[in-house]
Amino acid sequence: MPVPRSRIESNLGRIREDIASACRRAGRRPEDVSIVAVTKTVEMDTIRNLLDLGLTDLGESRVQQLATKAEQMAAYLRRRRSELPGEVRWHMVGHLQRNKVRAALEHARVIHSVDSLRLAEEINARAEGLGRRVDIFLQVNASEEPQKFGVAVGAAMHLAELVCTLKYLRLVGLMAMAPLVDDPEKARPSFVRTRELLEEMRHDKVGGPAFRHLSMGMSQDYPVAVEEGATVLRIGTALFA
Repeated sequence: MPVPRSRIESNLGRIREDIASACRRAGRRPEDVSIVAVTKTVEMDTIRNLLDLGLTDLGESRVQQLATKAEQMAAYLRRRRSELPGEVRWHMVGHLQRNKVRAALEHARVIHSVDSLRLAEEINARAEGLGRRVDIFLQVNASEEPQKFGVAVGAAMHLAELVCTLKYLRLVGLMAMAPLVDDPEKARPSFVRTRELLEEMRHDKVGGPAFRHLSMGMSQDYPVAVEEGATVLRIGTALFA
């Protein structure tokens, strides 16, 4: 069943209030925090409601679902009569295998989960074939959980330096996934370490002006992530519950 627009609107209002409150506590501006609506659990009618509410950055964690929904969305946008507040941008937020890069780049404008040089090189090669640059985040395993993807904190600086030599990639920031815990405060150390790493890398002149974003914070912990510097939140359940 589609999630009613009224429910999404109410949830979005609450999320934005939480973001504003977290920004006040941290001395930040709410307008510096954006939301990627993660749509992996919802159907197209619900996604259309997101667009009507001004959420045009959409995220998927699997390439097949990304392709299916992006194609359905493109067909819908060709029929839609009213204008949107901005361009619909698809984000690949889940783990990406090298053999699926080509399919992902047919639809995704941003890749949040680059965690190796081989993956970065594959994205660069495919992007060259498409004749466009791709915005990417380096995924960092800031929580040091063995089951999680992401480059080790100690290796992130070197990987970023190598990625910055690839002509068709634009490194825009770091991405982290905090531990799934009941208490959001337990996620804070991962967010702090990711922010500190970004600051260290920028201090050492890694990346260009675009390298300033932190993709961190999900439905269960986004206020803490905002307090610690998140600029991009990946939110699904909190929008649709």
